[in-house]
Amino acid sequence: MRTNIILSGVGGQGILTIAAVLDTAALNENLFIKQSEVHGMSQRGGAVQSHVRISDKEIFSDLIPEGKADLILSVEPMELLRYLPFLKQDGWLITDSETFQNTSNYPDKDDLFKEIGKYPNHIIVDATQIAKKIGNSRIANMVLLGAASSIIPLSESSMIEAIRRLFQHKSEKIIRLNLEAFNEGKKVAEGIINLADS
Repeated sequence: MRTNIILSGVGGQGILTIAAVLDTAALNENLFIKQSEVHGMSQRGGAVQSHVRISDKEIFSDLIPEGKADLILSVEPMELLRYLPFLKQDGWLITDSETFQNTSNYPDKDDLFKEIGKYPNHIIVDATQIAKKIGNSRIANMVLLGAASSIIPLSESSMIEAIRRLFQHKSEKIIRLNLEAFNEGKKVAEGIINLADS
């Protein structure tokens, strides 16, 4: 088993937190993991991406070759499009529908969704709005991780335990909000995947 995941977004959207949950959950399951350095963290609003590779055998490179990503998980739709050359033929695209317009020539939202829609395996989640309803827009990253959870070959219990461990220094309320976000994302994605399969 080997799974290659590209995480993308902009600074401040919690890409590093998603990577940390995946890393912790994989280690809980005694799997090998390699993660590339996260780029762009120094500039809030700047592009951020990380490669996460999970395997039951030793991994020698932390970078995913073009055409080999099983999943591109993005907290921002335009940032997702940057990494399309890395997606394998039957790979998955998952992104928030909320845009972060950090350039003057940001493309039209409908054009972005049309481009993403060309790929059969895609899920566009209104993650920021779901997170706001739960009580904190900053947990949109956990909504998206929940949406991707059925595609990632890690058990739900390992991911939940990883979320608990990563936020253990915070309040019980913060842990509960992140877990609720994860569960809501999971429910939304299950509905979309079930519709695609029917």
